[in-house]
Amino acid sequence: MTSSINKTNYLKKYFGYDQFRPNQEAIIDDLLAGKDVVAIMPTGGGKSLCFQLPALILQGTAIVVSPLIALMKDQVDALHANGIAADYYNSSQSSAIQNQVLQNLHQQKTKLLYVAPESLGHLLPNLQEENISLFAIDEAHCISAWGHDFRPAYTQLGKLKVQFPSIPVAAFTATADVATQDDIVQQLQIPSGKKHLASFDRKNLFLEVRPGTQRLPQILKFLKNKKEESGIIYCLSRKNTKNIAQKLNEKGLEAQAYHAGLSPEKRSQIQDDFVNDRTPIIVATIAFGMGIDKSNVRWVIHYNMPKNIEGYYQEVGRSGRDGLPAETLLFYSYADVIQLRQFMEDAPNAEFQLAKLERMQQFAEALSCRRIALLNYFGEHVSKNCGNCDNCQTPPEFFDGTILAQKICSAVHRLKQQEPIGMLVDVLRGSKNAQIYDKGYQHIKTYGVAKNVAWLDLQQYVIQLVNQGILEIRFHQNGRLLLTPLAKKVLFEGEKVQLASLQIKKKSVAKEALDVPDSSRLFEALRTLRKEIAIDEKVPAYVVFSDAALKDMEKLLPKTEEEFLEVSGVGEAKNEKYGKRFLKAIANFLEAKKKVKKTTKKSKTPTHKISYQLFKDGKSIAEIAKERSLTENTIYGHLMKMHESEGNIDLHSFISQYEIKTIVKAKNEAEQENEEIGLKTIFEELNEEVPYWKIKMALYLDEV
Repeated sequence: MTSSINKTNYLKKYFGYDQFRPNQEAIIDDLLAGKDVVAIMPTGGGKSLCFQLPALILQGTAIVVSPLIALMKDQVDALHANGIAADYYNSSQSSAIQNQVLQNLHQQKTKLLYVAPESLGHLLPNLQEENISLFAIDEAHCISAWGHDFRPAYTQLGKLKVQFPSIPVAAFTATADVATQDDIVQQLQIPSGKKHLASFDRKNLFLEVRPGTQRLPQILKFLKNKKEESGIIYCLSRKNTKNIAQKLNEKGLEAQAYHAGLSPEKRSQIQDDFVNDRTPIIVATIAFGMGIDKSNVRWVIHYNMPKNIEGYYQEVGRSGRDGLPAETLLFYSYADVIQLRQFMEDAPNAEFQLAKLERMQQFAEALSCRRIALLNYFGEHVSKNCGNCDNCQTPPEFFDGTILAQKICSAVHRLKQQEPIGMLVDVLRGSKNAQIYDKGYQHIKTYGVAKNVAWLDLQQYVIQLVNQGILEIRFHQNGRLLLTPLAKKVLFEGEKVQLASLQIKKKSVAKEALDVPDSSRLFEALRTLRKEIAIDEKVPAYVVFSDAALKDMEKLLPKTEEEFLEVSGVGEAKNEKYGKRFLKAIANFLEAKKKVKKTTKKSKTPTHKISYQLFKDGKSIAEIAKERSLTENTIYGHLMKMHESEGNIDLHSFISQYEIKTIVKAKNEAEQENEEIGLKTIFEELNEEVPYWKIKMALYLDEV
């Protein structure tokens, strides 16, 4: 077994990290010991490193099966940037390039070789067992018909263990329920494969669901302060992708539509533009996104409800992969449910897919913490609210539902955990249908114990218990309900249960920032430098450094190459390639900041007068704000202060008389409904469309 010190050295040298994320080291240890592995880790959880680091330590070449040809080059470029010998083999290459790749393989010059499942058959005759370190199967859920993205080409991967019995096989996926996990093990013929289930908790993702009405106006409002951020809008139909992209462009936002009807070349170009930050917004069908390692996606919107929770969580997981805050928004309407049901009715495994759709619908309708519902779906039983979803931030009214929960759990137990929700509700309400009488359920003790609760309400309470992790649904076993360890606490240990009242939820408080300050000038300078390098090297910006690495530079302010190596994500190769340029950018920023402080210290001129002098010199508000490292709101405040003290500036050049009247009118109307109002109340009265500085200026001019 390779020592911990050795592994940590490799981790820092090639990847720039000082410690492993949860589960990574255990997976790496198993692979180094020659064991088969099944790793279920959320998107952004660091799956790739789990096979890349062992590949560096072990003798031979790691063969990585990856589903998307278009992304292999980016994956290999990222490895090259870290000083790792890697290559890819697929149908997009010429015969000459493929022969060179095979030559490098035979000469043992390649540590990792990425191959598409469709091309694996051509590669296999060139593989010798003694020269292979491991097989890594990425997006392993594609092998299972139970999974949400079944691909027939993956089914041939079961041959690997037969042909190379001594080589460890590692299957990686971000989303697989219990049935899919079992199928992956069976299909890959790795019955002894060690399962590693990492936490699915992505604490940095804000989870929100809204009614699917007036979607486009809601999206435009959501994106108001996000013009510079990368994001994805998922739709069910090609038509919607085109229409939404067109409307966003008409509103001054840069967006492209992506769907299966486009040529492969066009799809590849759109994806490349997104990965390389040339296009910030992609409006796409679910054909887009798998395997994209773009770390700075800041938001994901689902225009329509996805068909299952696995797909939903994989898609929202494409945001915030750098660990920084990201937002997710799902629009829900019953019309989407009907449309998805129609799509599934003729599918070979329609019953199973419809059950998963029903679970997705239950998540969208949930009144309790959404993160708890997600984690419990993947078998991670937690009970503490996350505080970072819409239901936690604007919770519904709750009541003590302990007795009702005990009745429900007791009925599940007496039904021997064999019946689905519909039958459970019928039994609890004392229904007299033939199915109940045929099975003799009218004789069990809990028959009719909740007959005073309406059928649909009782169904919703059962769903809440599922979402809280007290009950579990086994979809691949006719949707039967099971008791979890939490249920036993409710039944036998006096655990209290809070249920949400079934009433219309209060309007969610908008999460968008009301007054977003300008981004750090250093962060923007580092981003600009990163973009220049990425263009020169013809690689995506995140291959150079992630946003998280730039934020760490901003925090640590390294001055030497030794200090630069302390930045998270800076390994030896990147330090050697980029260190001097980034250190120079940081030094220039600190020097400029020092000069500004020195000038400010020498000058006894009040800050508002400095801003006014710059304005008199002909500089715009934006230019003054940038030069002084202040927000534009602050600069407008300085000019108002000058008007108040000396009256030598015309504020009417910034705001019209019509705007003043509109704002004052909104203030008066707000005062009729509220005893006390502030700027925020007026801001909301004006549909959050008028900036704060303009509201302040209008109210000031109305009084003078």
